[in-house]
Amino acid sequence: MKSSKSSKVNRAWINDHVNDPWVKLATKEGYRARAAYKLKEIDEVFSLVKPGQLVVDLGSTPGAWSQYLRRRLGNANGPAGATSAPNGTIIALDLLPMEPVEGVTFFLGDFREDAVLQQVVQEMAGRKADLVVSDMAPNLSGIDSADQARSVHLGELALEFAVGHLSPGGALLVKVFQGAGLAEFQRAMAGHFTKVYVRKPKSSRDRSRETFLVGKGLRG
Repeated sequence: MKSSKSSKVNRAWINDHVNDPWVKLATKEGYRARAAYKLKEIDEVFSLVKPGQLVVDLGSTPGAWSQYLRRRLGNANGPAGATSAPNGTIIALDLLPMEPVEGVTFFLGDFREDAVLQQVVQEMAGRKADLVVSDMAPNLSGIDSADQARSVHLGELALEFAVGHLSPGGALLVKVFQGAGLAEFQRAMAGHFTKVYVRKPKSSRDRSRETFLVGKGLRG
């Protein structure tokens, strides 16, 4: 019985995925995942990505956000995303391997480990980041309270990294789940940024509990 239920859920997910307009658009425009449009929508509202920036992409795999950043900093032309040389620097990081994105420097590892963090800092070459984006999410256990706590914790780690490595006036975009701890995390961000916004993009599935916090104007 359990197997039958699981099979039905999997079939429903596959059906939704195949018929998802954002998935179809991502395929058409050469993005690795529909997640690119979440970043795109938020960027268009808050003007986060600008020429010449140093951007750090946390939790980058499979690379859709890095692709979007690369196109924005490289003056993308056309749906295929052909770009000129990037006017800016993109450093991506994840615990899972990521297929290369041209113009993006990727590190495999956990930025909480000194050796990995030092690789990132070395690549920054004495500069502070202008923008940190985090699409990190926990491996879901199915236990809502545990998954929520892990999601907020990942948000806190992204905030900690941003506070330590953003330039004054810089911005942070971070994904967290709606639920316990979100209000406290939002207040924590407000302690470091002059403005904090909450956004759920249209391309985020209705049933998803994910939401995105944007911190602008890191206090010096």
